[in-house]
Amino acid sequence: MNEKGEFIMRKAGILMPISSLPSPWGIGTLGAEARKFVDFLSAGGQSCWQVLPLGPTSYGDSPYQSFSSFAGNPYFIDLDLLAEDGLLERSEFENLNWGENPEYVDYGRMYEQRYPVLRRACGRLLAQNRPGFAAFCQEQKDWLEDYALFMALKSKYGGVSWLEWPEDVRLRRPQALEDARKELREEVNFWRGVQYLFFSQWWDLKAYANSRGVAIIGDLPIYVALDSAGVWANPSQFQLDESGRPTGVAGCPPDGFTADGQLWGNPLFNWERMKEDSYSWWLKRIAFQFKLYDTLRIDHFRGFDEYYAIPYGDKTARNGAWKPGPGIAFFKAVNRALGKKDIIAEDLGFLTPSVRKLLKNSGYPGMKVLEFAFDSRDGESDYLPHRYPAHCVVYTGTHDNDTIQGWMSSAPKKDVSFAKAYLRLSKREGYHWGMMRAAWASAAELAVMQFQDLLGLGSEARMNTPSTLGNNWKWRTLPGTFDEKLARRLYRETRVYQRLPKAKRGRNAK
Repeated sequence: MNEKGEFIMRKAGILMPISSLPSPWGIGTLGAEARKFVDFLSAGGQSCWQVLPLGPTSYGDSPYQSFSSFAGNPYFIDLDLLAEDGLLERSEFENLNWGENPEYVDYGRMYEQRYPVLRRACGRLLAQNRPGFAAFCQEQKDWLEDYALFMALKSKYGGVSWLEWPEDVRLRRPQALEDARKELREEVNFWRGVQYLFFSQWWDLKAYANSRGVAIIGDLPIYVALDSAGVWANPSQFQLDESGRPTGVAGCPPDGFTADGQLWGNPLFNWERMKEDSYSWWLKRIAFQFKLYDTLRIDHFRGFDEYYAIPYGDKTARNGAWKPGPGIAFFKAVNRALGKKDIIAEDLGFLTPSVRKLLKNSGYPGMKVLEFAFDSRDGESDYLPHRYPAHCVVYTGTHDNDTIQGWMSSAPKKDVSFAKAYLRLSKREGYHWGMMRAAWASAAELAVMQFQDLLGLGSEARMNTPSTLGNNWKWRTLPGTFDEKLARRLYRETRVYQRLPKAKRGRNAK
């Protein structure tokens, strides 16, 4: 029951990035292994598959720093499906070296190998003049035209940031844009084609997941990358000067863990300007996300209450200041325009009373992370399961945290001892099963586990260590891990804690 006395359907899900799926082609894709994973989730009694942002990645390979808030990642396009569709010959990709280690993505090799293959596929797509492609371009023109031109210009200028382009295209003077579209027509068409291929495959995969009773949870970063089509094409929506450069950037202030704070570098939103047109840019962004996903997790929810503004050009976050965000007026505008949507608020970290009030007024469930619960200096943590409200989503850890086994090996000894005592963990069974069981047993309406934790993997399988570069976003699982034995165990645990989908409730355990 929630605080209003209403029954809440208990559900369970798995966090598994698309990039982490098995594939012989260097990175996880939207093909056969993705469907095998959906089948695994269904067999395991799971209601949800949570993914990371699907956008094309840029420097650092982070899905949270994308060239677009709308476009899909070209690396996720499945090459086998393109071959089945007559757009590739298997000899054009089977004999290429896609990486030395199938457990990790080699992004440098992906960048070198993937695009020549996709150019062949798009060449055939464009030559066939398929009506579906023309319809897609028309339906998505509001973002697709700017994105395709942005990527074509980026290619022309050697990949540098749009802030370094010649002034006429940097500031989007109409004649310069018209000339660029004519000059780069073939390149623009290529980027249109890539997006058509991505979304054709993604929507097919989502439909398959939904048909198997699995909903997709997407992830929306609050901020967008400075070097992105969104900022270049919509400068009035951001805090930029006349030359297009930011006047301030996003980040977090210094704290007990980081003396210099965190300097993210994303441009800040011009919330006053956005308010004047009823947040139309944001409404388009969120509406599009719900074409991709069934549920949406919004990252850094606190930024809608207050945001931390750092002077552009500073090397640290020390000189930043908190400024007011749009508050509940923003979410009221979302509800008016789009209706009540299934949104999860990422409310982790230090929360002020005003953030707590905003979360309550929004009606969205917040997040709980079990790995945060066992700070031995604070026995009253809100992340301890006995303190959870029903209206929340619990994770043992997110993509930014270590795996359970990694955390048990690296966390302070007193914290680990606290966790072992509180959770009654058994090394023989596996610490990961004990911690996951605590999440499933909690009052939280939704419990989401990292797939790495189902496998009992250590820190070698960690997805991301914030504020570091070079070793993130790489982990992949191997073929054969979506096996029946693991699915049966997952089903039994999900059934015991009454988190099975409605259609499977009342059945005997497998």
